[in-house]
Amino acid sequence: MSYHTSTTSRAVSIWLLIVAAFVCAMIIVGGTTRLTDSGLSITEWKPISGAIPPLSQADWEREFSLYQQTTEFQVQNSNMTLEEFEFIFWWEWGHRQLGRLIGLVFFVPFIFFWLRGELSARLKPRLFGLFLLGGAQGAIGWWMVASGLSDRLDVSQYRLATHLGMAFIILGASIWLSLEARYGPPPLRRGRLAGLSAGLLGLVFLQIILGAFVAGLDAGRLYNTWPLMNGDLIPEGYLAGMGFFPAIFESHAAVQLHHRWTGYLVALGVFVYAGLIWREPRVSLKPFMIILPALVIGQIALGIAALLAVVPLSLSLAHQAGAVLLFIAMVGAAWTARRAV
Repeated sequence: MSYHTSTTSRAVSIWLLIVAAFVCAMIIVGGTTRLTDSGLSITEWKPISGAIPPLSQADWEREFSLYQQTTEFQVQNSNMTLEEFEFIFWWEWGHRQLGRLIGLVFFVPFIFFWLRGELSARLKPRLFGLFLLGGAQGAIGWWMVASGLSDRLDVSQYRLATHLGMAFIILGASIWLSLEARYGPPPLRRGRLAGLSAGLLGLVFLQIILGAFVAGLDAGRLYNTWPLMNGDLIPEGYLAGMGFFPAIFESHAAVQLHHRWTGYLVALGVFVYAGLIWREPRVSLKPFMIILPALVIGQIALGIAALLAVVPLSLSLAHQAGAVLLFIAMVGAAWTARRAV
């Protein structure tokens, strides 16, 4: 039986939005795993058999004994009980299990839609590439965890930023391809607004990466004042005795300062962008004139609140969720700006 391949498919679009929703959940669960110091509780990478959690007391004791060999346990959690270990284990196991589930949610419908002829020739290689990115993300996650299993109390902030950055790339690609599946590929539209959309999306992505460095270094637990940093515009110890380039990734003061000021730059860019949309005749862009400023104001407010409260779990996760919403809105705006109507 043969099927006609269309350039658009509402079913494919909905499926990709579901994938994007799962990726959003994955980002939040991953953030919780990081903030509860749960990420190093599983010290082995078993992509298939790791889906089965400990089922007996002996299994739990084996997992706990492996964790006891990590530097994190020996230096920071040496008084941890088996019951306390089980709490952090379930967060990390849930994070990995959700990753496996996303793989199934993507792969099974992907094959189904391919066989049904509902994927355009343009979408097929792009969706296959997205599948490969998902597989690479699993390997990056283990690469990140492995960095913290010895000689460190936490995972490498560089690897954490890579892992989070890939998650947002997968999220953005899922939404972009969902829009393409629903409405067709946006014709290339050149001009100031299209270019600014792409630049602003890149700036939002950069700010998310800087946030990953703040989280990776626990830099939000220092300089818990605003608008100045302990009374200084540029805090004392900005370079922390390092050269400039190492400091911008490894100095707590520098990492937090850059995250703050890039946030202000994002806000400025969003308000300029909203002003341009105000004068833009295309109705499809008008909602972003309200959505983007509202999200960026809320995100800055959440960041300040989390900082002043010394990054409690609830406000930190709300701030991360705000980043997800802002990124999604910016992807939608960038895609819409490329359309001719």
